Amino acid sequence: MKRASGPPDPITSRRKLAAVVADASAADAYALDTEFHRERTYYPRVALVQIAWHDQLAIIDPLEVPMAALAELLEGDGLAVLHAAEQDLEVLQHECGTQPRRMFDTQIGAGFIGYRTPSLAALHERLLGVELPKEARMSDWFQRPLPEPMLAYAAADVERLLEISDMLHQELRARGRLEWAEEECALLLERADAGRTSDNAWLRIKEVRRMEGRPRALAQAVAKWREEYAARTNQPVRHVLSDLGVAVVAQRLPRTLNQLRDIRGVEPRNLRKGADKELLEFVDQIRGADLEIEPRKRTPKLDPSLKPAVNLITSWAAQHAAEADLDPTLVATRSDIEALLRGDPDCRALKGWRADIVAAPVQQLLDGTAAVAFDSLGKLVLEERSGRPI
Repeated sequence: MKRASGPPDPITSRRKLAAVVADASAADAYALDTEFHRERTYYPRVALVQIAWHDQLAIIDPLEVPMAALAELLEGDGLAVLHAAEQDLEVLQHECGTQPRRMFDTQIGAGFIGYRTPSLAALHERLLGVELPKEARMSDWFQRPLPEPMLAYAAADVERLLEISDMLHQELRARGRLEWAEEECALLLERADAGRTSDNAWLRIKEVRRMEGRPRALAQAVAKWREEYAARTNQPVRHVLSDLGVAVVAQRLPRTLNQLRDIRGVEPRNLRKGADKELLEFVDQIRGADLEIEPRKRTPKLDPSLKPAVNLITSWAAQHAAEADLDPTLVATRSDIEALLRGDPDCRALKGWRADIVAAPVQQLLDGTAAVAFDSLGKLVLEERSGRPI
């Protein structure tokens, strides 16, 4: 487990994995990363898991040992440190049936001290002055045995991640922003825990979101079928039926294989091994069924008079964030500003630390007590409104 010279050999026995879990579980914090592929599958296929704690480093081979054993570590008291954790959390949820109970994402943390969605390599270079190996970035992680350069690449992703985390924590405390970063990491865990469900699959299809009434109910049902079939057969949803295909199948409700194959967006090569017949059977089931229309989130419309303000406020928010050493995309996107101006109660700018940074000043603009202006350097500033017309 301990790294001497060169990367450690992958762990391929349950006994050694149990020892890693027991030792790492006793640590206050551990770094974790995964290597996976998902180009041809619904679920990510994990090829390696790397863990670092104290002065230890382990590379685990999931092709040899089941990852379920990591659940004990993930659900323990230790702080899991990851970088750009969203996809890793999905991998862990699928492979281990759980995710870290406590987590710190170094990409999120870095955003609160001015880094703009930094890569792990960028943090190594800027904080540690070291360059990560790059040769194995696009490699096939399922080849065995893995050559040493690939193992070195995998090990480097976690070897000094705890050191980076400590540096970010120190800076965040000094700026009074550690709670902000922790809050954002907790929200990421919540989103990952909610996961992707077949019931909300239709929300990811633009053509379906635009539908109304029964056509939308039918399309929602077809989208759910596609999601469940893709999950059951472990293939990408686009390899089953395209988004356009979902919408048109719901509109035409084909009765025969020829009618199905003639639909735009339906690729016969995808509907193989009985998938075409199963889809037709499902269409027959819903054709005359009394389907409940899944509610579409109704959001207030933006007042036309406020549309010109969106660009100006978005620019001000980005500049305001940058001047405060905050990643502008972390603070407020254009969509966030539009939601705020619409009065959307679910707007993230209204919640937590963002309320003071963004929502309160924008509310002053809407109330007419503040104005956005250019200063002598051409920068946008928010200032008290005089009320005196020119």
